[in-house]
Amino acid sequence: MMSETMKAVRIHEYGGPEVLRYEDAPKPVAGPGQLLIRVAVAGVNPVDWKLRQGIMQSFWPLTLPATLGADFAGTVEAVGANVSAWKSGDVVWGGSSELGGYAEYIVVSEAAIAAKPDNISLKEAGGLYSVALTAWQGVHDHGRLQPGQTILIHAAAGGVGMFAVQFAKEAGAHVIGTASAKNEAFVRSLGVDSFIDYTSTRFEDAVQNADVVFDTVGGDTGTRSLAVLKSGGILVCIAGEPDRAEAARRGVTVEHFSMTLTPESLRAVSELVASGKVTTFISETFPLSEARAAQEASETGRTRGKIVLQVE
Repeated sequence: MMSETMKAVRIHEYGGPEVLRYEDAPKPVAGPGQLLIRVAVAGVNPVDWKLRQGIMQSFWPLTLPATLGADFAGTVEAVGANVSAWKSGDVVWGGSSELGGYAEYIVVSEAAIAAKPDNISLKEAGGLYSVALTAWQGVHDHGRLQPGQTILIHAAAGGVGMFAVQFAKEAGAHVIGTASAKNEAFVRSLGVDSFIDYTSTRFEDAVQNADVVFDTVGGDTGTRSLAVLKSGGILVCIAGEPDRAEAARRGVTVEHFSMTLTPESLRAVSELVASGKVTTFISETFPLSEARAAQEASETGRTRGKIVLQVE
């Protein structure tokens, strides 16, 4: 008996966008403690094309052929043994560290999903997982942001940045965000107290004595950010690392991290979105078959909010 198939976007080798293939792939089966999700929407993140390029394979090797994508929203199709919290037909959002979101179906642990809030669409829910949990963990777990503190958030219009701004405001902080001039209105709508157009102003000339900097950009942005932190401040970074010797000289702590699923962050994000205190923004939507175009759009680094793939 032949196994069932589904449509998926996979890579058989590392390389440019041309290696993405929209093709038939084996449909997964839920094992004990797992759920089979019929994917409606899959999120597109920079890590997707970095994995595709192979630049992360030294610490995150893929078993080829590989289906990319960590984020999804959809409907529970079937549950494996020992699953009691979910049932077929439940509408959920979540993610998988084992990837597989660029497909009609994905199998995930029951701990990796949350019920879709009633006040957002499947499309909006499909872009939550990686960016919202990264932002939450960066602001709270690594930045340890406290009420009344000042935080500088780079790329505040991006996927992680837009959530970081909102989480920081919800925490009672004074929030400064950087973005290009065309995104000023959007970033201000998220709640920043001060906006810096990085194309015309060097942020280190406009900010001083910050308690926390959240760097989602990388390059020399992290090292330059050391100058705006007070002694004892925290530089949180998810892309590249600053000059650690300079950080030590300035008495600044560097927190470099990659998001990991925790029930606490999944629950916190879901509750804040459901309450209406935190919103998301989808900039572009592509059909699953056009994942290449979606990744090319992401690679420009000029995305406002999130890009998603419409699967069904």
